Amino acid sequence: MAEAAPTEPADQAPEAAPAASPGQAPGPTASPGPGPAPHAVAWPGPVRRLTVLYDAGCPLCVHLRGWLQRQRQLVPLDLVPAGSAEARRRFPELDHAATLQEITVVGDLGQVYRETAAWIVCLWALAKYRARAHWLTTPAGRPFARGTVLAAARYRSMAVPPCAPGSRECAAPPGGGWGPR
Repeated sequence: MAEAAPTEPADQAPEAAPAASPGQAPGPTASPGPGPAPHAVAWPGPVRRLTVLYDAGCPLCVHLRGWLQRQRQLVPLDLVPAGSAEARRRFPELDHAATLQEITVVGDLGQVYRETAAWIVCLWALAKYRARAHWLTTPAGRPFARGTVLAAARYRSMAVPPCAPGSRECAAPPGGGWGPR
């Protein structure tokens, strides 16, 4: 599985070309092998499907999974609990403990997106948010994207207790004014 190699430090969103071809995800170029990719590696082809590994024991993550499912998708999203038997079957070479700590998205050609880049590629897959995803990869959008991901991580770690072990469902946090209408 090729790790999507960021052109920025790991804590920043990758930068995309201003006009990506249809079916081409914004963000890093895929690495053809182990180690970091050169700065100008060609994209391996169009992204046709993305697998989102989310923490099923986190109410915020479960809420966002439901939100992603309700959106019109230009690129299909498979939402799979991180660390589950299904995730391990699909991606045996991933560090599954790490996928429980931070959102991880895997493209159908083996691209791996983590942290901010994972959120951006999820937005890119959605009809209503594709243009916003491209903006989030620009120098103007990058700080906003990173700040949003850090705020969500802080909320997740401090304000939301984990779901009870063995519970069949994890309750989503109240949506308030941001919930589905």
